[in-house]
Amino acid sequence: MAKTFASQNDLEDKLITFEELAPGAYAYTAQGDPNSGVIIGQDAVMIVDAQATPNMANDVIEKVRSITDKPIKYLVLTHYHAVRVLGASAYNAELIISSNKTLEMIKERGKQDWLSEFQRFPRLFKGHDSIPGLTWPQLTFDEKIYLDLGNLCVEVMHLGEGHTRGDTVVWLPSEKVLYAGDLVEYKATPYCGDAQLLSWPKTLTALSKLKANALVPGRGDALKTPAESQEAINMTKHFVITLTDSVQRCINKGLNLNLTYKLLMEEMRPEFGNWVIFEHCMCFNVSRAYEELKGTVHPSIWTEEKDIAMWNQLNTK
Repeated sequence: MAKTFASQNDLEDKLITFEELAPGAYAYTAQGDPNSGVIIGQDAVMIVDAQATPNMANDVIEKVRSITDKPIKYLVLTHYHAVRVLGASAYNAELIISSNKTLEMIKERGKQDWLSEFQRFPRLFKGHDSIPGLTWPQLTFDEKIYLDLGNLCVEVMHLGEGHTRGDTVVWLPSEKVLYAGDLVEYKATPYCGDAQLLSWPKTLTALSKLKANALVPGRGDALKTPAESQEAINMTKHFVITLTDSVQRCINKGLNLNLTYKLLMEEMRPEFGNWVIFEHCMCFNVSRAYEELKGTVHPSIWTEEKDIAMWNQLNTK
């Protein structure tokens, strides 16, 4: 193998930041590791994305309990990836919520994704032995639901496909705070292995129309102004379009996957190479873009074996 697989060498713990973006709206961020959101209403607390293990979720709970003893009633899954959802049991939430398409993904590829992600990034699965099993939502929806936290109305919406086909965002209309999940990243490389790449820019356009005052991305710092929030959306859109346009150009030239990957790494590294997890993601990103643009609309299921085979194929000289 030419280089260490995915993020297996990323062993350094990250600094956690827990900050209030608007009354009742908090961001739990970790220097490019997966973020969570916390919304505290008059009657209850909502968590947005659970973390990878109950052990890691307990740190989110500790931050919540430092400011309120209100019950954690709702847990929203912005999409299905193991690193986002398998810590759910720690919260003892009354309702776990996702889109119907996210539920479909859990049924279809839940176990495979769990094993695959654990192999790729073991540091993010601290206390993995405490995971009781797959996380199953109890309330699902097609387009939008409204939840009342007492003094806060929360909208949970599926505005389109992108990072996955089931992406959900959480929106506080009164404060104009958006929890975007991995639809939006900030100075972190979007993971596209399960993406609907041709739909993603349209979904980001729909997010722009909300005109958020603050935005919590899936990875990266929380954005605290309208300009910063739009910048994060624009940066993510630019990456996705650059990836798809570049892969399409390679396909048009008749290049195979290996040559396409090598060319894109040369072309995209100068602009995006300093973004978090760039080296980790690009094998999966180019493979998925090549697959989708060749006509495979529904992403293939990643497994431990497929991950390693693809990594070796693309990274061995």
